Amino acid sequence: MSDLYSRTDLFSEFDRLQRQMAGLFGGFPSSIRSGNAGTFPQINIGATDDSIEIVAFAPGIDAAAIDLSIDKGLLTIAGERKPVRPHAGGDNRDDVRTYAQERFSGAFRRVIELPQNADPDKVQARYTNGCLSITVGKREASKPRAITVQ
Repeated sequence: MSDLYSRTDLFSEFDRLQRQMAGLFGGFPSSIRSGNAGTFPQINIGATDDSIEIVAFAPGIDAAAIDLSIDKGLLTIAGERKPVRPHAGGDNRDDVRTYAQERFSGAFRRVIELPQNADPDKVQARYTNGCLSITVGKREASKPRAITVQ
């Protein structure tokens, strides 16, 4: 019998180990990507043949307060969301004490590594209804093209 595991045995061992670890820490996400609970803003990233599409969910922010930059293949989204204090009876009173707060407020910064085929000269961004939509064009050389066989 060989001391080496076959490929499927190794992966089944990793699955078993992951289940055991999840049981030890009960309730934590089993995926690295889903482990960003509380990260602000939350983002979705996708791609088309022509572009990389990024949507950052950032309600309650003034569009002018969002800083967006690209440097060395990294897209940075930064800004600040001001705190909102509860108020009684429609008045903005100082005597209202907060006893639970689930809404994030404060400075934030998200850095997203873009694929090598992203063109930093072809970036568009718009902020509508609390969603920052960013479109990063792809370089012409990286787009799929048909080749005629002779």
